[in-house]
Amino acid sequence: MQWLDDHHLDLRALTQTNLEVWLAQAKPSRPRLTAAFIKWTNKRGLTRNLEYPGYQRPAPATFLDDDDQADQLRRCLRDASLPLDIRIAGALIRLYGLPITRIVHLTANQFHEDKTGAYFTFDKNPVLLPPTLARLIEQQITTGRSRAALGPLATSEHPGLLLPGQPASRPRSPEALSGQLMRHGLPTIAARNTALFGMAGELPPIIISDLFGVHRNTATQWAALAQDSWAGYLAALHSEAAGKYE
Repeated sequence: MQWLDDHHLDLRALTQTNLEVWLAQAKPSRPRLTAAFIKWTNKRGLTRNLEYPGYQRPAPATFLDDDDQADQLRRCLRDASLPLDIRIAGALIRLYGLPITRIVHLTANQFHEDKTGAYFTFDKNPVLLPPTLARLIEQQITTGRSRAALGPLATSEHPGLLLPGQPASRPRSPEALSGQLMRHGLPTIAARNTALFGMAGELPPIIISDLFGVHRNTATQWAALAQDSWAGYLAALHSEAAGKYE
């Protein structure tokens, strides 16, 4: 924080480049604590999607099996008894591995349609949405306007949030949204881990980073985890097959 003050920077404007410059200059002796602080600021919306370079996170341990993940995604897309915002947030986690801290900051103008389909730009490049999710987001954008009375109207400089809080000009609490998802039987961490693991097995890390805003170091770690798991699976199959012929 002292470094930010010295460089006339606000914490909310801190970029990944700023963080890495500070790391190179300060060379902190307790990286685990600094990494925890960055995680805390990300979680509370004080910073956005920052990664602490060089800090090796523990390997994820909580996952859903494929049937549970598919069943929960199906509920999000098709169960009209669920609240609309819960359906959208749950689908974004299960399809794209988005963290709740980012979901609460998504804005309506990141969504657009053309002759080829409906798209959402999560980071640098637009992502083609499944038609069912596109319809849910369209409905949310339309009905969400009624909440604008609780806060200032959206402008080009301050676009309306996709899942507005109260007042509508402020993002909702990630902790509260996570709790609501859990109460509806839609866990967040396990579902996100499962989605990221699946993507890492199918897409190069740079594509995951550019499409979904996952830091490249994180995307690379997920790719390595998926590769190791796939290699272990093949080794187990080979061992099992060899045993049949002994």
